[in-house]
Amino acid sequence: MSAPLRYFDDLSVGDCFRSFSRTLSEAEILEFAWAYDPQPFHISLPDGAQSIFGGLIASGLHTLAISSRLGLEASGLIGANAGGRGLDALRWFKPVYPGDSLHVTAEILTIQAPRPGRDLGDVRVCYRTYNQDDVLVMSFELMQLVKLRPVSPA
Repeated sequence: MSAPLRYFDDLSVGDCFRSFSRTLSEAEILEFAWAYDPQPFHISLPDGAQSIFGGLIASGLHTLAISSRLGLEASGLIGANAGGRGLDALRWFKPVYPGDSLHVTAEILTIQAPRPGRDLGDVRVCYRTYNQDDVLVMSFELMQLVKLRPVSPA
């Protein structure tokens, strides 16, 4: 379930939104890894068990994709986001295992007003991803173009 739609005009620096949780299955982790990141500890239970992680883990790219979705939904920007301008400060702190439930906080860091004649403003959002034990597993900052609230006809 998504938050209410928010536009650029609805945001303030310091706003923080929390997503619902999403649990990753072993099958989902394997499917993503085989398609996009086929490293042994992502695609093989035995290889994962022999790795420094002690088991199969989700690809960091998979965790990033899920976190992006959860964060956009939590912030309400999923409908007003007009695109990304870049991603900074991506860090993976802890591995994500099958059965882990992830949730995300999205904190508005900066807001830059639109240039004259544009209906988009720049918003920098810090996304933090936590597991079911509230342990930080990943963080990143996303620079997003966010639409202004449409002007209602008078």
